[in-house]
Amino acid sequence: MYVSVRNINGESITITISKFTSVQELKEIIEKEFHVSINKQRLFFSGKQLEDEHIVCDYNVNVNDVIQLMIRPDINEDNGKIEHEDNCKESSVLEPHNDKVVIPCESLYFKIGDVVDAKDICYGAWFEGKIIGIYKTQNDIDQDQHEFDSKSFIDDGLIYKVLLNRYPYSNPINVGLNELRPRARYVTENAKKGDIIMVNYNMERPTERGLWYDLMVTSVTLNKTGKPSVIKGNLYFGSENNVLNDCKIKFVNDLFKIEQRILVCERSEEDLILMQKETDEPRTSAPFCDWCKDKTSKCTYCNCHVCGIKAEPEKQVLCDECNMAYHIWCLTPPLDKVPEVDEWYCHKCKNDENEIIKAGDKLKKRKINSRAKLNKIGNKGRGMACVGRAKDFTLVPFNHIGAIPGIEVGTTWKFRMQVAEAGVHRPHVAGIHGRENHGAYSIVLSGGYEDDIDNGDEIIYTGSGGRDLTGRRTAGQSCDQTLTRLNKALALNCKAPLDPINGAEAEDWRQGNPVRVVRNFRGAKHSKYAPKEGNRYDGLYKVVKYYPEKGKSGFLVWRYLLRRDDPSPAPWTEEGKIRIASLGLEMIYPDGYLQAMENINDEYLPKKKRRINGIIPYHAKRQKVIVAYDLEKDVDNEIEKDKKNAKLWKDIKSSLQLGKKAFLSKVEEEFTCICCHELIFQPVTLPCFHNLCISCLQRSFQAKIYVCPYCRKKLGKNYDIIENEPLQKVLLHLFPGYSAGR
Repeated sequence: MYVSVRNINGESITITISKFTSVQELKEIIEKEFHVSINKQRLFFSGKQLEDEHIVCDYNVNVNDVIQLMIRPDINEDNGKIEHEDNCKESSVLEPHNDKVVIPCESLYFKIGDVVDAKDICYGAWFEGKIIGIYKTQNDIDQDQHEFDSKSFIDDGLIYKVLLNRYPYSNPINVGLNELRPRARYVTENAKKGDIIMVNYNMERPTERGLWYDLMVTSVTLNKTGKPSVIKGNLYFGSENNVLNDCKIKFVNDLFKIEQRILVCERSEEDLILMQKETDEPRTSAPFCDWCKDKTSKCTYCNCHVCGIKAEPEKQVLCDECNMAYHIWCLTPPLDKVPEVDEWYCHKCKNDENEIIKAGDKLKKRKINSRAKLNKIGNKGRGMACVGRAKDFTLVPFNHIGAIPGIEVGTTWKFRMQVAEAGVHRPHVAGIHGRENHGAYSIVLSGGYEDDIDNGDEIIYTGSGGRDLTGRRTAGQSCDQTLTRLNKALALNCKAPLDPINGAEAEDWRQGNPVRVVRNFRGAKHSKYAPKEGNRYDGLYKVVKYYPEKGKSGFLVWRYLLRRDDPSPAPWTEEGKIRIASLGLEMIYPDGYLQAMENINDEYLPKKKRRINGIIPYHAKRQKVIVAYDLEKDVDNEIEKDKKNAKLWKDIKSSLQLGKKAFLSKVEEEFTCICCHELIFQPVTLPCFHNLCISCLQRSFQAKIYVCPYCRKKLGKNYDIIENEPLQKVLLHLFPGYSAGR
């Protein structure tokens, strides 16, 4: 495979290496190209520094990836010493942190033991609790005391320590006067517009029980008995009383009157008793745990995820990914104390140490079997057979049946990887792509099975399986094949009932599902219809019949008769060759491949392609004869109906002279949705003449964003969303099947 090495100045070179090339060997190659000594080289890939004792496979370096080269500067030891001394001096000047000292005191409004409603900042809602302490900081003690008016409840600067009823095992919370008030005890049945009451509301699931918030009533609907049936209002939540408008309250029977603060000196004897008395029945709230509904004391979701016991919460550590709690002694291995780190992850959420490493840690070496070592000795592992896919094809779903939009018959790719990236045949190695319960989508003829017969328009294809591929890529037939998995998938494409014993033949074979056929250059040893180089798409075939038969190896194999059923001429015919030339279809190479071939060493090239006087003898290319693409009349008529995009279509039609492929590429470029980055489906043309999917625009409106995603032109929430039907018809004709799954 080949990779790019780039230095800090932006200069890059393309070099060919093996997956088993060591980092030390890679540095030696870079030393020859960049003239940078190995001692000064620092190589980085995907956020990791490449170490000499590893191979590039350990870092998952793939084809055409970029490795960054950093050059170590020349360091003066004296300067380094001086800088270190300066840093030490600066660190010694730092002042220690002084914690504030709190002192118990008394409040004008509350006493220790009062039952109150306290607002928890974490949830922004009111909870029932009891005051267990009142404090003031030393700085506030030194200041002059302030007198407070009983009518204007401002913050008195005190710290109230409240133990909430919902958290009997948790530490108390510290709140200020603004987050504290006497507990609400009385239900109100006559809520009116403009009243502020306490209601139960669930922000995430409004139809279920939630927490308790303050609500300003905006509308009340009464039933026949004169009681409220529907109440709407503006909800206040959070420490800063943020507003959530137009909230519909479901639990209209649980409306509490908000109690006002009273000075301790003005309390009556009844008030003193009431403020210290717990309510008989606590208010009903949503359970914090959806699993146990707060009914059991042992739960592995709201308590420790291992033992399920909620004890000693200060000895629990919380995972920053799954949000599960663990006792430090329940971990494997157990911990002596809570880790003093910013982020902690449990064993299920922690990433593989081989993938992400910390500074100073070492990467784990990948195990290499004996066969890989043999390949390394033979200078192998430099090919493209097992390189990763550089991009995913998303124009149609993976289970798309039929031709791929924009891919012409006769299109040829250098490697199987590119065929997968184009969506024609997605597996890198398997010959059949399909699903056992759905059917087959594509096959590749590569001459791997001795029983295959290729007659051009008709193919006798051998199914998969019956081979022992342990530790190897190819092997002979060693057992009988069965009509399961991929073999069954290909049989489902035949328009005949499935018979897993005797096979079947279709009465009308053209009614079956089509299969995309790709011919590989390796099949040229047995067939004159295979290309001499690369992988060529030869159109759609259909399964006429399938049947079991003894193969040349003596084992049972399943055979399929496929017949070509594609409107485009076959690539090996004269008509097909003229069409390929007119469309300008040439071998498609991966990005950077030709540049890599120019820099490759002769020892890795076939003898026919080795340099002669420093020049690789490439065959002279034919001069391309591009034939202009003529639009079909019905498509042209629909384009004329699309008045809103008339200017855009005029620009796109200028590429018709460059052929069909260039025209389709231009259409796909201009009509790609900015929101989903896919070809527009059910397009909407806005007043600013920008196009996007109707579903993307509707999601934008649901988020209360009433502007064009391109130019931010205001549309208004009453904008009428209308589909551009002529544009949709044109796109469906040019890219048939792209709407599947949208």
